[in-house]
Amino acid sequence: MSKNKTRSYPEAFRRQAVKLADQPGRTAADVAKELGIHPGQIYNWRTQFNKLSKKQFAVIDGTNYSKEELDEIRRLKKEVADLKEERDFLKKAAAYFAKADK
Repeated sequence: MSKNKTRSYPEAFRRQAVKLADQPGRTAADVAKELGIHPGQIYNWRTQFNKLSKKQFAVIDGTNYSKEELDEIRRLKKEVADLKEERDFLKKAAAYFAKADK
């Protein structure tokens, strides 16, 4: 028995296939037949490119994020961690000075 291998197509190929299918008088089925792929692939790629305009994206908890959104999330997480560290330091300093006043 042979295992089905999932083919990976370069982004340039996928974009070109979608562009060809979007031309007047062309259908996704015709383009898919020419390229030797399943027509559903072109529909999937079209949906993917319409949803995400940037080249890089990721899925976190079922939500698609662009590269800029991921960078913003990382920046905000770092800022939250820094603020928590500062808060904890201030708590300790307040407790120290409260003891010194007694």
